Amino acid sequence: MSRTEGTSGRTSGRTSGGAAGEVGDRASSPFWSLSAAIMRGFVRDRPSVFFAVVFPLMFLVLFGGLLGNLGEGKVQMIVVGEVPLVEDLPDSARAVFDDTFEVTTSSDVDAAVGEVRSGDADVAIEQRGDTLVAHYAETEQVQAAVTQGVLRSLVDASNVAASGQPPTYGFESERVEDESLTAIQFYTPGLLGWAVAMSAAFGAAATLQGWRQSKLLRRLQLAPVPTTTVVGARVAVTVVVALGQLTIFLATGVLLFGLQLTGAWWMSVPLIVAGTFCFMAVGLLSGAVAKTTEGAVNMANFLVLPMAFLSGAFFPLDGAPGWLQTLSDLMPLKWLNEAMTDVMVRGEPASSAIVPMLVLAAFATVTTLVAAKVFRWDTA
Repeated sequence: MSRTEGTSGRTSGRTSGGAAGEVGDRASSPFWSLSAAIMRGFVRDRPSVFFAVVFPLMFLVLFGGLLGNLGEGKVQMIVVGEVPLVEDLPDSARAVFDDTFEVTTSSDVDAAVGEVRSGDADVAIEQRGDTLVAHYAETEQVQAAVTQGVLRSLVDASNVAASGQPPTYGFESERVEDESLTAIQFYTPGLLGWAVAMSAAFGAAATLQGWRQSKLLRRLQLAPVPTTTVVGARVAVTVVVALGQLTIFLATGVLLFGLQLTGAWWMSVPLIVAGTFCFMAVGLLSGAVAKTTEGAVNMANFLVLPMAFLSGAFFPLDGAPGWLQTLSDLMPLKWLNEAMTDVMVRGEPASSAIVPMLVLAAFATVTTLVAAKVFRWDTA
């Protein structure tokens, strides 16, 4: 074999042997390289990390610390003087009384009423003849309602015990939630949804507008890298960040505040992915419309922040006007939060998340199409 043939053979061998590897590298290397570069940029951008993870986590810790034991507190009661009705309660009524009230005693009715007025106690009771008199503060409406309801039932129970006549009707109450549920159960899904929405919308808006301002979009358009690879890398990084937020929130809730997850909690993973796509679309629309990076981020904030307040992330909307609740139902964050609450803490089956996921997907599709329609390659 001649030297030329040997060289040709080695060259051919290298070419044929490396062909599959080169094809594989061309198929995967740009995606992973872009993904790694975008992730490094996110991690190095301290404001992005702060607003995506630390800022919403601060709310979770704050709410968990302040409201985590909200359902476990007792009504602070002052018993003034001799109150035979309370002292002679039947055993069943006594159990209810002890579970509801934390009792201190006083001999001065004026001083006891003063403590109620100043907020140091919730109610002061005294007995005048056969009448139980309760002094409460109208400003504490929840405690007042609980106090009056329980005291009326105790008086009724005492009357029945004294007369020896059984009541015609009975009453039994059962709470619909597990007794281990606390406020943290309901704040965790809402704050997590808000965190994911912020991160996805702000990230997409800032990235699109920043790449457009720096002319990087034009260079990527001319580069030998498919557009789908660039988009796929950006989406993959955003989904990874969202799943990281899910992990951090659940770990914090479970380890620090006793968060109890129900059987279908794992459906929060596809819900988070659907929510990420949805709010990335909101960010794309903001980045497509705005002329600067700051404008894109501000527009995303303008769209997401009202959703947070109108979706039940910070407080329930049960007492809101009907028109406001209807408006809330039109917002994707409401669907995300409600679905995550259902599968994470309410014990609903996994199938309950299907309709919300379809709504989020439809919203993402329509919003992306609108963003593509108004998008321009240059800011001018």
